[in-house]
Amino acid sequence: MNPKIRTYLKANAQAAPLAVFRIFFGLMMVISIIRFWYNGWIEKLYIAPKFFFSYYGFEWIRPLGNFTYLLFILCGVSAFFVALGYKYRIAILVFFLSFTYIELMDKTTYLNHYYFVSILSFLMLFLPANAYFSVDALKNKTIAYDRIPRWCIDILKLLLCMVYFYAGLAKLNSDWLFDAMPLKIWLPSKFDVPLLGDFLQQSWSHYTFSWAGMLYDLMIPFLLLYRRTRWLAFGLVVVFHLLTRVLFPIGMFPYIMIVSALIFFDADLHHRILKVVGRIISIDKTRFDTGRTLRFSSRYKKWAMPVIGVFFVVQLLLPWRYLVYPGELFWTEEGYRFSWRVMLMEKAGYAQFKVVDGKSKKWFYVDNSDFLTPFQEKQMATQPDFILQYAKFLAKNFKKQGHGNLEIYVESYVALNGRKSTSFINPDVNLLTFKDSFESKTFILPFHDTIKGL
Repeated sequence: MNPKIRTYLKANAQAAPLAVFRIFFGLMMVISIIRFWYNGWIEKLYIAPKFFFSYYGFEWIRPLGNFTYLLFILCGVSAFFVALGYKYRIAILVFFLSFTYIELMDKTTYLNHYYFVSILSFLMLFLPANAYFSVDALKNKTIAYDRIPRWCIDILKLLLCMVYFYAGLAKLNSDWLFDAMPLKIWLPSKFDVPLLGDFLQQSWSHYTFSWAGMLYDLMIPFLLLYRRTRWLAFGLVVVFHLLTRVLFPIGMFPYIMIVSALIFFDADLHHRILKVVGRIISIDKTRFDTGRTLRFSSRYKKWAMPVIGVFFVVQLLLPWRYLVYPGELFWTEEGYRFSWRVMLMEKAGYAQFKVVDGKSKKWFYVDNSDFLTPFQEKQMATQPDFILQYAKFLAKNFKKQGHGNLEIYVESYVALNGRKSTSFINPDVNLLTFKDSFESKTFILPFHDTIKGL
């Protein structure tokens, strides 16, 4: 091993930043689960639908009927225990598994920040986030430390930097920078936003937001890492994410990113935060100042470090997998998910499915509302893997009703980022001749335009 790397891995840092991160992360997750339940989204998204769009390879993960509520309770309780640092190892594992299961139940609900929470909670499995200012440390002094390996904090910084930087790279495309799309579509609809409503109607403001968003994502990691610009950067983080929260319905994600940015600050700030928290819950923070330094065993390092290394290699490479697919990424969306391409396009589509008896040639159209919710139908109409999966579901359903020799075709039209609606899926192709896989879907018609950029 390189001597500099060996020296770095032996370096330690105060545990307070990780404790603050754990507390705020857990609380944000608790609020998210309560909010999801309060708004009736468990029923609407995971119980009411008749059909669910599974991720390829994870078809066995399905909603659990009314027991889905218990899954959310389990997720929320484990998040609360994470915040407390109570039974932390079990709590973070249960949270990771339950939250990820929820995320994988239906890809209709895919959001980048759900993916972010899943991989972040996976990373936290390896971190001693309960070593300081936790119930665990309070009850068991043998696991209480006020200094931990420095890399335990730095890998959280690295993950946040990757998310921001990849989001910035994704904005380096001609639609975003030179046509201000899709902000030119979205922002004028926010005419009722106080103070900003009139401003958002102006064309130049759409370009301002587009370029500012790109520069923010690319530069904010470096501004947060550099001590002299850290407070300025944090101010930008707060303004940027509160503004996106006002303009767009993206839930708790802005607040998660704001509190996560605190990890970049020196330990002094986190000690002040913990003093305030201690006063609120009537616990003297000095009870956790043991003067002890955590050092992982060689056995732990031998298996944990390779896993973490592979994790980051995957995160570095996964956003680039779209390069192995032909065609325009925004059109085909092959390799689009899990790549930090946040709010880059507006797609509207229409998909009419035709069920044909291959022998008699008799046919009929499908009323999608018989099987899909309006939200599912909207998502399905613009995403090829959804269209293929839905076609196979229709075939299975109509076979049960006695129909044979089935062939299924779709007449599909999609409008991308303000362009005119054009044919999306080859209407002469029987979708049942294709298997769901990671291979390129050749039934997608070509995109008759060019979007330059990454």
